[in-house]
Amino acid sequence: MTKVAIIILADTAGPGDFGRAVNALMTAKEFKDSGDEVQIIFDGAGTKWIGKFTEEGGKYNSLFDSVRDKVSGVCGYCAGAFGVTEDAENCNINQMNEFNGHPSFKKLVDDGYTIITF
Repeated sequence: MTKVAIIILADTAGPGDFGRAVNALMTAKEFKDSGDEVQIIFDGAGTKWIGKFTEEGGKYNSLFDSVRDKVSGVCGYCAGAFGVTEDAENCNINQMNEFNGHPSFKKLVDDGYTIITF
């Protein structure tokens, strides 16, 4: 079985960033639908997508909902830095603080995950 961690780093600033974030969710869905082990982590400016993908009437809310069970968490440090800690809490998304306030990508690699960034 394939193990993949999808890291969303894209900002919410423009259409290119929007495309990367949606592509990340679509990639997660493909792995999930294939029965593979997949994790989604929001990091850096990508932490701002949590609020965007849960806004009422959002175009890609259903896509986000289809892979929401694969969201492992949000970088705790970055959520604070970008002012979205409350969004993560409201969505019951775990804040990851494994390595100096950030997710541990080394741990993922050690656990056999391939890391894909968007």
